[in-house]
Amino acid sequence: QVQLVESGGGLVQAGGSLRLSCAATGSLFSINPIGWHRQAPGKQRELVAVIGSGGSTKYADSVKGRFTISSDNAKNTLYLQMNSLKPEDTAVYYCNLDIMEIATKSWRNYWGQGTQVTVSS
Repeated sequence: QVQLVESGGGLVQAGGSLRLSCAATGSLFSINPIGWHRQAPGKQRELVAVIGSGGSTKYADSVKGRFTISSDNAKNTLYLQMNSLKPEDTAVYYCNLDIMEIATKSWRNYWGQGTQVTVSS
């Protein structure tokens, strides 16, 4: 079975840093990383960062210069480095990627279970 495990969230003071990880395991051939989204209470899920197949990246204006998305495809892992965190970054963060499943020889889109990031003033 293919599983997606998201980790790295927690409670941090304003100005601090966290690194989120999203690791795919199980009967898979490869991953195609897509990006990270977040959802604050009472708000729509919003895009945070996207990574293209050629390594290009795009960020929401609110996080530009502070967050960095990257992937290690050999380890089937997607990362989000978050620096200079602000209270408004408080949300549940979700990774998103496509996985080539060995059993079906097909791509399927996966979302992480979500990890809470809380930034205190």
